Amino acid sequence: MPIALGAMKVGDKGKIIRLEHGEKVYRQRLIAMGLIPGTEFCVSRIAPMGDPIEIVVRGVALSLRKGEAKILNVVWAG
Repeated sequence: MPIALGAMKVGDKGKIIRLEHGEKVYRQRLIAMGLIPGTEFCVSRIAPMGDPIEIVVRGVALSLRKGEAKILNVVWAG
């Protein structure tokens, strides 16, 4: 069952299952960073107000704003 990236906590692992239709600029940026369906990641940091969220993908730390993060549909990955 898909969840929002913002619902995850530090240390949680997830897998991207799809990108929602949203602002074209956000979608293009996420795809350029390699955030495509099937990509696994780990939540490494969350700012005190929840924005931005830092995830680690293939050993690289990426910071995502709430607007970008809500485009990603993810599932828990054990």
